[in-house]
Amino acid sequence: MGFFDRFRAPKIEAQNAPQIMSENWNIAPFTVANVQRGEAMSVPSIARAASLIKGIIASTPLEVYREATGEEIIPPAWVKQPSISQPRSVTIAWTVDSLIFYGQAFWQVTSVSEVDGRPLSFEWVPNTRVTFNTDLYTEFVTQYYVNGNPVPMTGVGSLVTFQSLGDEGVLVRGGRTIRAAVDLEKATAVAVATPMPTGVIKNSGADISEAEALGILNAFEKSRKNRSTAYFTSTLDYQVTQFSPKDMTYNESAQFMSTQIARMMNVPAWYLSAEMNNSMTYANVIDERKQFVDLSLRPYYAAIEDRLSLDDITPRGNIVRFCIDDTFLRSNALERLNVIEKMLSLGLISLEQAMEMEDLTPNGNTINETNVQ
Repeated sequence: MGFFDRFRAPKIEAQNAPQIMSENWNIAPFTVANVQRGEAMSVPSIARAASLIKGIIASTPLEVYREATGEEIIPPAWVKQPSISQPRSVTIAWTVDSLIFYGQAFWQVTSVSEVDGRPLSFEWVPNTRVTFNTDLYTEFVTQYYVNGNPVPMTGVGSLVTFQSLGDEGVLVRGGRTIRAAVDLEKATAVAVATPMPTGVIKNSGADISEAEALGILNAFEKSRKNRSTAYFTSTLDYQVTQFSPKDMTYNESAQFMSTQIARMMNVPAWYLSAEMNNSMTYANVIDERKQFVDLSLRPYYAAIEDRLSLDDITPRGNIVRFCIDDTFLRSNALERLNVIEKMLSLGLISLEQAMEMEDLTPNGNTINETNVQ
């Protein structure tokens, strides 16, 4: 090591070889229904729940703070746009999608800093393109593959892994529920496509020849295809042998499956219209949103924040956080102004800080990036 090498920032190696904590991670056992993501998203309730979770999290801004003081600092460029090929919200949305369905997500490093080796840009990689080998005894990942090709474990081309909080993903955990919902959607579609039930024609009079019977059947079938009215003599009677959608309780089954999916996706049922609730007011809508963030969204926020805050990506002493209060939980303008006015009167904040809280730029106040460490 040369003299000047002592003053250079150390190279940071990515901490991207997690231990496999569940036998179901990335591999669905034979006891679980084999369901693909595309099939799951064909179920309206699942698509609605996933869109809610992804849409809210992806639209929440990411910021970097000093861990000791909570001071917001100017973030590196990747915080605003991790991938050069798509907006930040799109990358975050697909990352959350992977966490929902597979229990893990992958970003591939596309460039690194020459100073400290930390990533400068990423690309989201679909789970279906990633495989890995693990150590036989420790269950730690020893090698990742993308499209069957081995990738480096550090540096450009390596994978940054996001792990859900103890969840293998709904494709494994909720395989049977998803399969039942898919089958119900198919059965409902068949019932809608064939509204006229199948049945038999019973002759209670004198026996007729086979040719006459075939003629009656052909005439009846033609009327069914033309959606016209068929005619029977007094000795013929049509008896339905197929249950109607009402008899099959499709509506009740759909309601039940929607509730089950709400439980599976950890989303309040009324967000999926699985529970009729007409008593919602502005006050309890805000309370419901807070509960939704704390109980449903917080695990995804934490999985992404904690991974991006690790030392191999963000310098030690800084943390990456979603600005949740700036979007989904933002109160109305009158309530915010009342709070700001009270804080100003108590001297807790300055006028410039109050203007920043309302996304107003104070006159003559600019941020000098050179002063931010």
